[in-house]
Amino acid sequence: MKIVGLSGSNVGSKTRTAMDYTIKSLKEKYSEIDVTLIDLAEFDVQFSDGRNFMEYEGDTGYVTKTIMEADAIIIGTPIFQASLPATLKNIFDLLPVNAFRDKVVSMLVTAGSAKHYLIPEQQLKPILAYMKAQMVQTYVFIEEADFYRKQITNDDVLFRLDRLVEDTVVLTETYQKVREAKEAEYDF
Repeated sequence: MKIVGLSGSNVGSKTRTAMDYTIKSLKEKYSEIDVTLIDLAEFDVQFSDGRNFMEYEGDTGYVTKTIMEADAIIIGTPIFQASLPATLKNIFDLLPVNAFRDKVVSMLVTAGSAKHYLIPEQQLKPILAYMKAQMVQTYVFIEEADFYRKQITNDDVLFRLDRLVEDTVVLTETYQKVREAKEAEYDF
């Protein structure tokens, strides 16, 4: 199983802090899983120009191909101005419409206040559904008050991140078994 953690912004530290904890938890609990963290702040990703994702080279090609090869994706995103960052939206634009078919996608969201709690419901989930993702329905919402000096200080948030990891793995394993059983029905 391959899981990609996608830190969906090229600025700020809170989303990356939450992603680092999540990836560490994933590696500790499920050492047999192939885990890759992609932090968009570390890559020079070009804007989508409508080409097939396989035609991009360099960082853009690496990011899109790595996501497409994953069985599951954990998306971490901040909320800026009551919206998703353009860097994350660009990733969706680079990928084909069915990019997340047969993939499990889970989310963690960082925001300055609780006022942005429904942004993932109204903006991120519809995009993921359109791209055919099997979503972990609950996401982890982390507020500014849950951080201190680039550390998560709220134990409940840490517990919810651990649960998100577990739900992502369990759902991915479940969908893989269902797909294998369905494919076994075919006689060729």
